[in-house]
Amino acid sequence: MTTISVIIPTYNYDRFLREAIDSVLAQTYPAHEIIVVDDGSTDDTPRILAAYGDRIRVIRQQNLGASAARNAGIAAARGQWLSFLDSDDVWRPRKLERDASRIAADPGLGIVHCGAEQFDQTGKTLAVFLGGLEGWVALDLLRLDREVIAAPGSGLTVRKTAAEEIGGYDPRLAAAEDWDFCYRLACRNRAGFIPEVLARYRQHGSGRHLNIGNMGNSMLLALEKAFQSSDPAVQALRKHTYGYLHRVLAGCYFQSRQPRLFLRHMIESLRHDPRNLGYFAAYPLRAATRAFSHVPRTT
Repeated sequence: MTTISVIIPTYNYDRFLREAIDSVLAQTYPAHEIIVVDDGSTDDTPRILAAYGDRIRVIRQQNLGASAARNAGIAAARGQWLSFLDSDDVWRPRKLERDASRIAADPGLGIVHCGAEQFDQTGKTLAVFLGGLEGWVALDLLRLDREVIAAPGSGLTVRKTAAEEIGGYDPRLAAAEDWDFCYRLACRNRAGFIPEVLARYRQHGSGRHLNIGNMGNSMLLALEKAFQSSDPAVQALRKHTYGYLHRVLAGCYFQSRQPRLFLRHMIESLRHDPRNLGYFAAYPLRAATRAFSHVPRTT
């Protein structure tokens, strides 16, 4: 029987934590253990965790960030496989059952991931992601331009030895640590994909990935590490990948009405990959469309 340790890092998410833990306890395939790493919470998290008694294992540490919390869970885990769940997300009941079945069908895998959906504070589904890939997916991840692993924070299950071989998560990354972790895993391990919505991740205003600057800086550091490889297939993607990242960042700053940063990243995108010129040429139309959308209608 495949043993799966569930790792839940949490920091001041007492309003979501019960739902996350309960979704693991409701699994049709029982977790080998549930490890909750309290990353120095100052809210009601300790009391909530105490109420679960011996149904969960709790690790407490000073506030060191999500990567350090996940690494503490990896070090403590006793299962053959590790499944990660952010404490503001939830699983559907058959998540671990489907993971275990996929692992049994292909024991050579090092990564298993699944479809996901995004939902808001009311529980309404905002988007569904079923376009994951399987096999050797590292280069697909490095391109950045398509869905490869839909929910790397809460839809990912990995072989424990594989996580240990790459040194776990990089604590230097304030964001994008899940992309970096998946990429380094995928360089050494094949991935299996379950095309079902089994993970649900919550969109809310306090999500740290909403900070554009943190995301951009973290991705640049992650890419710096990735492109240290001398593999010609990796180096062939350098211009495309950096051009695409700066294109995305420009779009984010455009949406947040920060024209100076939009222009900065547009220039960087074109410097790396001039083929993005056509994309940016359409921005005057996007700006006009956005402006007219705010004009009051008259009757």
